Amino acid sequence: MTALNVKNQPYILLTLAVLFWAGNFILGRAFHNNIPPVALAFWRWAVASLLIIVPAFRYLRQDWPEIRRNWSAVLLLSALGVAAFNTLVYSGLQYTQAINAFLLQSLMPVLIVALSFALFGERVRIVQAVGILVSLGGAATIIAHGNLRAIMALQFNRGDLLVAAAIVCYAGYSVLLRKRPNVHPLSFIAVTFWLGTAIIFPIYLWETLNVRVMKPELSSFLVIGYVAVFPSIISYLCFNRGVELIGANRAGLFIHLMPVFGSLMAILFLGESFLWYHALGIGLIAAGIYLATRGK
Repeated sequence: MTALNVKNQPYILLTLAVLFWAGNFILGRAFHNNIPPVALAFWRWAVASLLIIVPAFRYLRQDWPEIRRNWSAVLLLSALGVAAFNTLVYSGLQYTQAINAFLLQSLMPVLIVALSFALFGERVRIVQAVGILVSLGGAATIIAHGNLRAIMALQFNRGDLLVAAAIVCYAGYSVLLRKRPNVHPLSFIAVTFWLGTAIIFPIYLWETLNVRVMKPELSSFLVIGYVAVFPSIISYLCFNRGVELIGANRAGLFIHLMPVFGSLMAILFLGESFLWYHALGIGLIAAGIYLATRGK
């Protein structure tokens, strides 16, 4: 399949976006002692901003007038989807478990539907609502390892509040993408990356001077390299295009693949076993996505 064909395949694009985001969550938690949260967010976007300059430059020259005309929408999307979301997620992962973060993340499709209705009056068909609930049940099954009592026993802390705030921000970003200027995708993500980095910079300086400094280790640089390329440039291009093709409500449902990919990564890299609740959860998520995305 050629790159041009993939560009018009929203389900492939959204699956890739969520795959790389799952790795982002796991690394953010795994290396929280090595890399301070705001430092990780800042260097992620700073490196991504540098990498995107060359491929985006020729499009930026022609798109700049349109970006300037829509500066308020671009600034808001930069603040929500780049600066706030990632800084809050990394900050929350300093205090909470990845399981809590995945559970909260699974509520994002519901928030997207609610915000779409509140802001734009967009309604959801009954079959789509059923699909969202079925998929949510699948995500919960994997996260709870097939034991729903485990969810009831979870203890939430300030880290979970930070992750919840991040989820609200990204749900808002997803819904408001319909307000993005009509420019080339590379122009759009380049400007939002630069603005997001600028917003984070003073908070990063404060963290460096008053909290702690990032350890200059090879593992830290490798983590930053991964999150700058895959969950940033590639995932944002894929997700933004997916929302453009099928809308925020259906695109947001693919977030429920996060615990699927998180579990598969644990099986592949940490030697965990594939158990019955993985199969049940994946089946429910697949059924829910099918129901919610079929037809117009």
